[in-house]
Amino acid sequence: MPKWLDNAIFYEIYPQTFRDSNADGIGDFQGILEKLDYVRDLGCNAIWLNPCFASPFGDAGYDVADYYRAAPRYGTNEDLKRLFEEAHRRGIRVLLDLVPGHTSWEHPWFKASMEAERNEFTDRYVWTDDIWERPEGMDCLRGISQRNGACAVNFFSNQPALNYGYYQVEKSWQQSVDAPGPRATLEAMKDVMRFWLRMGCDGFRVDMAMSLVKNDPESKGTIALWQEVMDFLGREFPDAAMISEWGEPDKSLAGGFHMDFLLHGGPSHYDDLFRCAEPFFSSRGRGDASKFAGQYQRYVEKTGGKGLICIPSGNHDTARLAPLLGEEELKIAFAFLLTMPGAPFLYYGDEIGMRYVEGLTSVEGGFHRTGARTPMQWDDSVNAGFSAAPADRLYIPVDPSPDRPTVQAQMADPNSLYHEIKRLISIRQAHEALQSNASVSFVYARENAYPLAYVRRSGSEEMLVILNPSASDASFPMTFAPWEPIYCFGGSAKFSPGLVSVPASSAGIYRL
Repeated sequence: MPKWLDNAIFYEIYPQTFRDSNADGIGDFQGILEKLDYVRDLGCNAIWLNPCFASPFGDAGYDVADYYRAAPRYGTNEDLKRLFEEAHRRGIRVLLDLVPGHTSWEHPWFKASMEAERNEFTDRYVWTDDIWERPEGMDCLRGISQRNGACAVNFFSNQPALNYGYYQVEKSWQQSVDAPGPRATLEAMKDVMRFWLRMGCDGFRVDMAMSLVKNDPESKGTIALWQEVMDFLGREFPDAAMISEWGEPDKSLAGGFHMDFLLHGGPSHYDDLFRCAEPFFSSRGRGDASKFAGQYQRYVEKTGGKGLICIPSGNHDTARLAPLLGEEELKIAFAFLLTMPGAPFLYYGDEIGMRYVEGLTSVEGGFHRTGARTPMQWDDSVNAGFSAAPADRLYIPVDPSPDRPTVQAQMADPNSLYHEIKRLISIRQAHEALQSNASVSFVYARENAYPLAYVRRSGSEEMLVILNPSASDASFPMTFAPWEPIYCFGGSAKFSPGLVSVPASSAGIYRL
């Protein structure tokens, strides 16, 4: 695993709405470059950049039309290369978002695959042999050309599925993973990775990494595919990092990925903490972290403690933590996010408590996700400092609330969420036991009970983290030890023989 991941803290940037430098209403590479010092000063040393390749933007760039060209609305390939260079100069790594499972229907590969006559792209996508037969379990496109067949799509209709083969071949049109078409697809994606790694990017976050090989119920074919990719990267680009959107760390890490982050869906119980009717981190004190802790521990055991299991504050697919949680609740939630194993992921704006904006018209396939993709709120100037364009030309409207949080206001307030997160990042980076690879063991994670407590260990350093977001005091049994507080929010826990008493609405980190 690349050494730089040991203490990586990622900042996810949705380029469309981060910073617009040329007043066209859409964020761009130059805008990101202008804010690199902000990212560095917050304490983040890595960036995950959402898709920025040429696209018709039917799905916000996740429908790629040219893997080798930056989207002109953001800038040129040279601009992106300069962004890599300027980030590196500040000690920041940059991951691009790789979308290997599908392209746009405007991609030249797909247009060639639609032709009735066989060519080198005929088998680049998943096609059936007959217009009347659809791929089982998948939506499809058909009747769109003279080719006799239906083409499988991933998610939206404008995203035809690339062909990496079927692990269990059951029909005449299904190809094995070793067939020429699937092999050509995989080699083409390796070439895409080579291109951008040579340009200066530091690796990739891989969209829908679990979905490539079809009819693969135990993911054995998909795991083998990624093992091959990781072997190639290990030989040619050993310092490149690979992050999977998988949500099952035991499978992702078996495939060779360096890290997998827990998804809002799936079996992780991640949503129990932040996004459910009664989140654990709500001060109402009606939440439950026990199922999350149990599942997380099982993931650790299944992976033999290897690889990073990461927990994001959110991303472009989820509702923001605010207003589900208030600012004081968010401070305790971030004490959790920044003291757990794996590399933390901060979604842009979460560090100032940007809110999910209700009722927005869908933009570029965002639908319900659009409210989590609003422009970054830098200051109290026009359009919150995001853009000098007229408000009606903005990619997505700015949060209209008169009390919307801004970077400017949060920086000026020493008690703000921004400063609390910056403080927590500094503490994490100062202690190896709080960083990515240190072990974790839950010492108190009872059903429908508070607090949540766990121990992080690395070498001779041992840290106890206690989180009580509830508005009521709490306690839990624990063998007495002389724990020294190194961080306290909302008051310090009291240790007595056999019992720890924890104040309401508090978070603490204690060193043995």
